[in-house]
Amino acid sequence: MSATHPLDTGSPWHAGELALQRSAGSLDRMAMIGSKFIRRAMPEQHREFFPMLPFVVLGTVDGSGDVWATMRAGVPGFLHAPDERHLVVDAARDAHDPADAGLEDRDSIGLLGIDPMTRRRNRLNGTIVREPGAGRFQVEVEQSFGACPRYITNRSWVPTRPAGQPSPYAPVAIAGLDEKARRLIARADTLFVASYVEGKDSADGRRQVDVSHRGGKPGFVRLDADGGLTVPEFNGNFFFNTLGNFVLNPKAGLLFVDYANGDLLQMTGDVEVILDSPDIAVFQGAERLWRFVPRQVVHRPAGLPLRWDELPGGASPHVALTGSWPAGRA
Repeated sequence: MSATHPLDTGSPWHAGELALQRSAGSLDRMAMIGSKFIRRAMPEQHREFFPMLPFVVLGTVDGSGDVWATMRAGVPGFLHAPDERHLVVDAARDAHDPADAGLEDRDSIGLLGIDPMTRRRNRLNGTIVREPGAGRFQVEVEQSFGACPRYITNRSWVPTRPAGQPSPYAPVAIAGLDEKARRLIARADTLFVASYVEGKDSADGRRQVDVSHRGGKPGFVRLDADGGLTVPEFNGNFFFNTLGNFVLNPKAGLLFVDYANGDLLQMTGDVEVILDSPDIAVFQGAERLWRFVPRQVVHRPAGLPLRWDELPGGASPHVALTGSWPAGRA
């Protein structure tokens, strides 16, 4: 990590993040390192990293205040940084994507660049700058930071159609989780989660949107009998960006990807952080849980022009230290 950028001043943590750092006993340590790791500009290694990627994960907020996670894909180079304060995303609008409603000029956005081949991932959040009618947009960087490589499965990507060509299939809005959605979640070893806090709660007075990765053994997300999902939280970097947002604003957007064919399953709903429950002890490696109940669910067949092949022995060694949900516990 590079040294603190001159634009960085004060603590980057908001009250929700601080509450969980206090609960985890990491408050003093995170106070010392926060402004060193979370910057107002991208370091050179991040500016070199993003142009190598064929896809990016985005977190947005629609006009109703619902948060969505999504992916956009392109030929490597569709992401590039003309300078340390701006990242260009050269991707067309997509009316089939429920997250697209939150991609207007001056909207807040969270962005995650992740390379499954190397397990590198870097995050930023900021504000969109978009010319009227333009497909591409820039992100004015407000926070930029790296994230740990744990719990990421190694995969290689293969294009399935030209970048920018839309899916030939219409999106399907479903009531709750149908059988197809449940099958995808039951075998998933990865999910992406978007969250946000309003400006009155953030460290810099602006709406702050985050999007992040969660990984585990296939089936690490539990399908509960009432239609909700329970997700274990493993040991991490103690930033608590996502869970801290949940504490102040209990809304989440989830994205599951079918890596075999590029299908996307997106949902938005309500979330609860669980710090004390017998269920924490039954899932090996879990330090806390969160529970999500969807309110809107959208299935987008072939939503991405990519598929991914899992590499032999590609599971993260950290995942091997975690368990599974006991059969029948929901």
